[in-house]
Amino acid sequence: MRLYLAGPEVFLPNAAQVMAAKSALARRYGFDPICPGDAEIPPAETPFEFGLRISAVDEEMMNAADGIVANLTPFRGIAADVGTSFELGYMCAQGKAVAAYTNVTEDHFARTMAFYQGAVRRTEDGYQRGPDGLSLEDFGMIDNLMLHGGIARRMGPVTVHRAAPDALYTDLTGFEACLKALAAAG
Repeated sequence: MRLYLAGPEVFLPNAAQVMAAKSALARRYGFDPICPGDAEIPPAETPFEFGLRISAVDEEMMNAADGIVANLTPFRGIAADVGTSFELGYMCAQGKAVAAYTNVTEDHFARTMAFYQGAVRRTEDGYQRGPDGLSLEDFGMIDNLMLHGGIARRMGPVTVHRAAPDALYTDLTGFEACLKALAAAG
């Protein structure tokens, strides 16, 4: 099974090392890893055109994959990396195997409450809302209900692990748990 390895690790200063470690683990469990950043991207005349080329190459890699393991650890905010979210949705839409992990144990609601510094109130319509009037999702899910729900409805594993703050994107405990679950499912 060819697995696309999605996550914000591609932005790390040691991205190549982290992705190599993830690839080695995937191979240990019998999977053929496909990693964003592994492909050569032809140069382009503008940054926009280069971005389009990266997007096209990543979609080609996902098309060639049988499944995805997505790192949904919050990135640059309270939610998963938006690129990883797109990739997970893309793979769900294609009916491919999906799995995800997060290296934080606080669910999406708890992180949103922290964002609002607890200034959330239940309104007359029954919703919990922040001071900006926006409602909060409170479903006990690791991220937005479409991400966690998309995996759960397809019977994919979702692993939650508390990593040390300095290892949020390098701790591979949750990633390995996803590989074990996928390997056991056959």
